[in-house]
Amino acid sequence: MRILVVEDDDGIAAGLRANLQQRGYAVDVCGGIAPAWSALRTERFDAVLLDLGLPDGDGGDLLTRLRAAPPAAPGQPGKLPDPATPVLILTARDQVRQRIAGLDQGADDYLAKPFDVDELEARLRALLRRAAGRASPVIRVHDIELDPAARTVRRAGQPVEMSPREFSVLLVLLDARGRVLSRQQIEERLYNWQSGVESNAIEVHIHHLRKKLGSERIQTMRGVGYFVPWE
Repeated sequence: MRILVVEDDDGIAAGLRANLQQRGYAVDVCGGIAPAWSALRTERFDAVLLDLGLPDGDGGDLLTRLRAAPPAAPGQPGKLPDPATPVLILTARDQVRQRIAGLDQGADDYLAKPFDVDELEARLRALLRRAAGRASPVIRVHDIELDPAARTVRRAGQPVEMSPREFSVLLVLLDARGRVLSRQQIEERLYNWQSGVESNAIEVHIHHLRKKLGSERIQTMRGVGYFVPWE
C-alpha cells in the first residue's frame, strides 16, 4: 500500500517514512501543499497523512481542494486527483474545535502530535479497510486468510510463509475484490519514487504466489492483468 506523507518537519517525515516502510508500506514525502497537489494529480495513493501547518499554506486547504476535485474521466487515469483518497490529519493542533474543523473539512481521521506509531498504523489500517469496503480486519477469500495487522497469510488454516513484497502483492490483489489490475496498477501501489522496479518484478511475485497458494487462486486476463476470483 502506498502512502503520501505531507509534512515539512524533516525529522518527523523521516521517522514516518522509516517506520511505515518497515511495516510494509511504500511511502513518499512532500514538504508542502504545491508538491503534494502535484503528486496527487499524477500518482495513485492509498492514503494521505497530512500535516496542517505547512510552509506554503494550511493543509486544510489542500484537503478541501482534494475533496472538491471531480472524479477522473474514464480512460484518463492520473489526470486528476482521486477525491475519495483517505486522509488522516497529523498535527500539533489538538483542541477539540480544531479536530472538529479538520473532520468537517473532509478528513477521515485526526491524530494529534506527538503520537504513538502503533496507534497511527492501526488508524491507517482502519482507513484502508473502509476504503476497500471491508468490515472485517481479516480478508478471507475461499481458503485464503490474510491479516494485514499481523502480516500473516493462511491457506486452509495453515500458515504460508511469504516475503514482504509477496505479501504486499497479495494484499493489493485481494483488496481489489475480484477486479483485474494491470502490472502498472500493482506497481503504483507498491513502489515509491525512490524504488527501482525490475521490468518483470510483478510477474516473478505472481509466480511465487501461485506456487504457494495454487495457480487457480491468481488468474491472468491476457493483455490486461491479474485478479483473484471472488466467486
